[in-house]
Amino acid sequence: MSEKLAGFGLGMRRPHYRSYIDGTAPVDFIEVISENFMIPGGKPLDTLMKARGNYSLALHGVSMSIGSADGLRDDYLTELRRLVDRMEPAVVSDHLCWTRIDGFNSHDLLPLPYTEEALDVVCRNIDHAQETLGRRMLFENPSSYIAFPGAMTEWEFLAEMTRRTGCGLLLDVNNIYVSALNHGFDAADYLAGIPMDAVGQIHLAGHVRGEHLLIDTHDQPVPDEVWAVYRAATALAGAVPTMIERDDNIPELGELCAELDVARSISADAAGARIAA
Repeated sequence: MSEKLAGFGLGMRRPHYRSYIDGTAPVDFIEVISENFMIPGGKPLDTLMKARGNYSLALHGVSMSIGSADGLRDDYLTELRRLVDRMEPAVVSDHLCWTRIDGFNSHDLLPLPYTEEALDVVCRNIDHAQETLGRRMLFENPSSYIAFPGAMTEWEFLAEMTRRTGCGLLLDVNNIYVSALNHGFDAADYLAGIPMDAVGQIHLAGHVRGEHLLIDTHDQPVPDEVWAVYRAATALAGAVPTMIERDDNIPELGELCAELDVARSISADAAGARIAA
């Protein structure tokens, strides 16, 4: 790994490409969706190379399907390894979910049952991915809208997953809030139950309220309720690289950077409180 991720960043999205290529975006790192650049050559890869010259990089995947019972696709891992070797990102991450069955990719981040059998599958796949990539990965806690009967809570599953595989966690605090409201658990219990020393990155995002559930949409500003979960998380975890995800209804870069300043302030407050204690 060429460097360690630190500070505060944004997802690199098309409306702001020029600022990242020029190096004028006031962020410490950028994150991109891995699959968008897993093609040989071409303009997208050239754009990323130019931006990579100015910022630390996190690669965030959406199609590894770490929960697939039939294992991981070796051709996918080969292409991802090629991108990793070329870009030398500080972080490579994906989601605790499954997306694929019998060669069909749903393009949705589908939830897992939190059972011993599913844990065995996930850990076996993580071991395969980390060995192929030659590095430790981070895996993001999902947002979910249905819950399967299981032997453990999501946070217990994550804790055991990190213990068995040595992987890290990408803690999405919006997803914690969305799932907590949808399934009726307490976000504080979730934060208390995960190994904070395994958290290598934090995501912030917005959501919308559907008729019966909260829906993780990444098309709204970070709401107060999610900032509150972030404040609680930083009080426990300390300084963790933090970024805002905005995938639709994308505002001007300055608006996103103003949101990022809120994260900086909350993180600084948490650091000050830890020192005072």
